[in-house]
Amino acid sequence: MGYALAAAAVARGHHVDLVTGPVAIDAPAGVSLHRVISAEDMLLACLPLFRQCDVFIGVAAVADYRPSQWHPEKLKKNGGNVTLTLVPNVDILKTLAESKTPRQTVVGFAAETHDVEAYARRKMEEKKCDWIVANDVSLPHVGIEAADNAVVVLGKTGLRSPFGPAPKRAVADFILDLVLPVVDPSAQSKKK
Repeated sequence: MGYALAAAAVARGHHVDLVTGPVAIDAPAGVSLHRVISAEDMLLACLPLFRQCDVFIGVAAVADYRPSQWHPEKLKKNGGNVTLTLVPNVDILKTLAESKTPRQTVVGFAAETHDVEAYARRKMEEKKCDWIVANDVSLPHVGIEAADNAVVVLGKTGLRSPFGPAPKRAVADFILDLVLPVVDPSAQSKKK
């Protein structure tokens, strides 16, 4: 969904910084690409970009936890059990949104499997988002790794706007129509 949003924003003439983890698809033409591996890498890449952005869309389904230890080499079997200890990853969306200025718009995503809208609304409030895009990832043939998606866009003003199932690019255009501030084209040309 993030790549579809990036492509749709570029097609509308916006400058797009795409911070991405490892994926099996090509980045859209026209984006400034920032490749990362870990959640920590993603936060470090996003911090300076966030300070300059007008709209931040946090689409990535970043893992909530990571292993407490990292081994540069393969761990060999020793015949016994191995205990994996997990520690929380930093909450990128919340961290960035806490430093939001009045001129910035923050859009989060909530990939849920049940009570989708309730969890999404709570996430929007807790993470100080202006918008949240809720999608039920338990549904077949939509969402992560599918060509189509179905979403409900929720706004902090109470707006509720469902869309889909539809191709991800159509969903991206629907989201951007709602969340992008109305921009005076003459102001844009002066800004460049």
